[in-house]
Amino acid sequence: MAYDNLLIVLAIAAAVPLLLATVPRLPLPGAVLEILAGIVLGPAVLHLVEADTAVELLSVIGLGFLLFLAGLEIDIQQLRGPGARLIGTGLLASAVLAALVGWCLHVAGLVESPLLIGTALLATALGLLVPILKDSGAIDRPVGQLTIGGASGGEVGAVVLLSLLFSERSSGVGSKIILLLTLVGVAALIVAASVRVGRWTRLTGTLDRLADTSAQIRIRLAMLLVVGLSAMSLHLGFEAILGAFVAGAVLRMVDPHAERAHPRFHMKLAGLGYGFLVPVFFVTSGIQFDLGALFEDAGTVLRVPMFLAALLLVRGLPALMYRAAGLSWPDVAAGALLQATSLPVIVAAATIGLKLGAIRPENASALVAAGLLSVIVFPLVALPLLHRSRRSREKRPATTERPATAPTEAAPPNRSDG
Repeated sequence: MAYDNLLIVLAIAAAVPLLLATVPRLPLPGAVLEILAGIVLGPAVLHLVEADTAVELLSVIGLGFLLFLAGLEIDIQQLRGPGARLIGTGLLASAVLAALVGWCLHVAGLVESPLLIGTALLATALGLLVPILKDSGAIDRPVGQLTIGGASGGEVGAVVLLSLLFSERSSGVGSKIILLLTLVGVAALIVAASVRVGRWTRLTGTLDRLADTSAQIRIRLAMLLVVGLSAMSLHLGFEAILGAFVAGAVLRMVDPHAERAHPRFHMKLAGLGYGFLVPVFFVTSGIQFDLGALFEDAGTVLRVPMFLAALLLVRGLPALMYRAAGLSWPDVAAGALLQATSLPVIVAAATIGLKLGAIRPENASALVAAGLLSVIVFPLVALPLLHRSRRSREKRPATTERPATAPTEAAPPNRSDG
């Protein structure tokens, strides 16, 4: 096995954050810059690197770890509480809009599989959203709570549908639903057993003692959970990413306050993922990006803004319902833009669709390009709106009385990681 290509991929992964730190005004998330670097240095432009066996293997593992980290961000409390009805209604509206958009594009002869397109449009880049909301100070505000809740539901729905409807191991939908319930049942048993075992003070003391030694026992157990559920997902006929995603959600439910109780644990997981595996996936996605198919004709290029508008319609429009929670219009607009920000699941959907012949290369390239633009453009527009709303809220007590809707705004529960 040669390491030349992997060396270049890791060099790109190391150079991107250094470049962003050197040029702090560069309005690009690291994931986007990694994909763009892969496109430029890959076969599409300079052909200095290609995805060989070592790179592809780590890329697959990186995708699984990215979904694991996304599942780790899922807070079940966000899908309960006072805002649960708004979040659920918004998700239902997104699902209906996704089905309608996919069907219309299919009838117009623009896409092959309306289900694949609809599933790809349903997701939100939860892993990218959380840092943005934290950095803007909106994570504990109602706009942050509702946006994360809606993003969590969209991410869960998209990953489940992608594995349920578009697996290389084909079987009937009815049997897959039964197998999916089996996977969920196993995950529930793991949660119940872990909670019960966690009451054994001797065992928890041993885990705490070994956590920061060379044993790194919490990391080893976490990796066992990820690989175990991924393997089970494959054996049940689903994509491995579903098992990885479920593993993250299971770990969050087993230890919901881990970021406060074991802060180094989450830091180590993030270091392993975002420091090594996840960048390999993004750079490899750029290397495998079919730039020629995207610019093959003007019609294909025009599909990029079409898919971008579809993302804003499917995920952004339902955010208007958050106005009922007392959010200001700038907050509603910011929530709509952030919920329409999507990339990892789009890349996964395009990759799986190409393998199954459910999407043409030009449509896959246009869809991924739309995801790249959403990650660049939507947060840039949303952040000033969040800052404007925050400034107006800070000035409000000094100038006017607190509005009657304030209790509604404060209703969603605080996140444990705030």
